[in-house]
Amino acid sequence: MDILKETNFSFLGPKIAGKVRDIYDRGDKLILITTDRHSSFDRIIAHIPWKGQALNQISARWFENTKDIVPNHVLATPDPNVTVARKCKLVPVEAVVRGYLTGVTDTAIWTRYRKGQRNIGGIALPEGMKKNQKLPQPLFDPTTKEAVHDRSLTPEQMIAEGFVTPDMFDRIKKTALALFACGQDIAARRGLILVDTKYEFGTDENGSLVLIDEVHTPDSSRYWRLGSYAARFNAGEEPEYFDKEFLRLWFIKNSDPYADAKLPDAPADLVQELSRRYIQIYEEIAGEKFRYGETPVLPRIERNLKAYGF
Repeated sequence: MDILKETNFSFLGPKIAGKVRDIYDRGDKLILITTDRHSSFDRIIAHIPWKGQALNQISARWFENTKDIVPNHVLATPDPNVTVARKCKLVPVEAVVRGYLTGVTDTAIWTRYRKGQRNIGGIALPEGMKKNQKLPQPLFDPTTKEAVHDRSLTPEQMIAEGFVTPDMFDRIKKTALALFACGQDIAARRGLILVDTKYEFGTDENGSLVLIDEVHTPDSSRYWRLGSYAARFNAGEEPEYFDKEFLRLWFIKNSDPYADAKLPDAPADLVQELSRRYIQIYEEIAGEKFRYGETPVLPRIERNLKAYGF
């Protein structure tokens, strides 16, 4: 099995290694290479075959499907794992949009609702809602994007602390909600529910908003199965979803992932199952079979980047 753990292409110049992507700065362009690294607990816990290709190609499709809503950073995808992107100035706001009352973390909308919060994203939610219920309308629930720790702030606090101007906040909110509506419509036609997601934006040399990073991938979004949702919700059951949590739970059971210097190797059967799920979500979103990229991967990427002109 050929797994893309990392790249070191000296002909591209210095590399910044993100959680999943290796990023090469080419001045006015960025070369984004999506690896098979799988991150949790603020560290790499496994390498999942074909994950990088699936993520890169899902994003490429969504960027194409949403370019009439907002320009994006994509210049080319010369390889299944590679996006050549124009360099933009990052807007330090993570544009989170939520369509359903769900989640289990401290910042999840369902957790906040259970604790009594009713005004979220500027929308007053009614009493008596249940977990996983569809919201009256999608909510814009942004956080800051900071080096140390992202924070949930009100729009007024974000503006007061200088993260965005009032005009930029309004532009991001309007664009994020339009992207989410498009995503939900296309997902529904594929038999899926786009439950919630997050977007990242930059600005170009003219100050225009540009969609960057990734869009509507299973790493940045939550998907449920549409056909079984109503019956399961009415029965008080959890929706049918594309769960990646099982691998995270295995590490919690078999180690202290926040404290242990070295983690155990992820079981091969769990790694293969997660790979299968990434490929499945690609096929359901794309409406076509996943075409495995030529291996070995590293020589193929180098060849395709040089053919593109690097």
